[in-house]
Amino acid sequence: MSNNHQKKIIIVEDEPSLIFTLQDTLENEGYEVHVVKEGTTAVDKVKEVEPDLMLLDLMLPGKSGYDICNEIRGLKYTFPIIMLTARDQEIDKVTGLNLGADDYMTKPFGVKELLARINARLRRADTYTKAGPIDKLTLGPVDINLKESYVKKPDKDPIQLTTREVELIRFLVTRTNEPISRDELLEKVWRYEHSTNTRTVDVHISKLRAKIEISPDDPKYLVTLHGVGYMLKSD
Repeated sequence: MSNNHQKKIIIVEDEPSLIFTLQDTLENEGYEVHVVKEGTTAVDKVKEVEPDLMLLDLMLPGKSGYDICNEIRGLKYTFPIIMLTARDQEIDKVTGLNLGADDYMTKPFGVKELLARINARLRRADTYTKAGPIDKLTLGPVDINLKESYVKKPDKDPIQLTTREVELIRFLVTRTNEPISRDELLEKVWRYEHSTNTRTVDVHISKLRAKIEISPDDPKYLVTLHGVGYMLKSD
């Protein structure tokens, strides 16, 4: 048995045989497991348990996995979410990851692969927490508060940042003044390693630029490197 007893995992799934398999496997690995069988009570269970990770089915009675994921991220919970679904369509994956899911597994999947992904996500979350990610950033006259998820421009009301935008900034900050490709952003921020859909990156960068730049059409800090990707420039 692994020393995972302190880690709490919520399984949100309505398929009895899969629930049995997942719960049995995870408990044997030493995880504390909580099961939710329909969508409407999932967020309440999150508030009660405060899990370290969630396995979230996409198609659920009461409320979809998309809605649950969106609501959880809206409440500023940052624990990893791995989506589970019988579907295998590019648009489903991109939608789920855009809403703040960290990974995606298509049924049927191997339990060993799922365990490997769970362990990887938990290690990453631990490293991220211990590293003490930057909470405040200043770009010229613009103040960015990543902990409270807002941008403050001179003489303007605060502008709210989405969970994904905060993640994007946090990653860009670790690579200040370095070119980063769209593919790498998809892999590191969206955790999506096999996509040709880099358009989602462009859309998010454009929205983020509108929030953090004084002149978004002539960006000074979040710049495009044509044929390469993007770069966050410091003063």
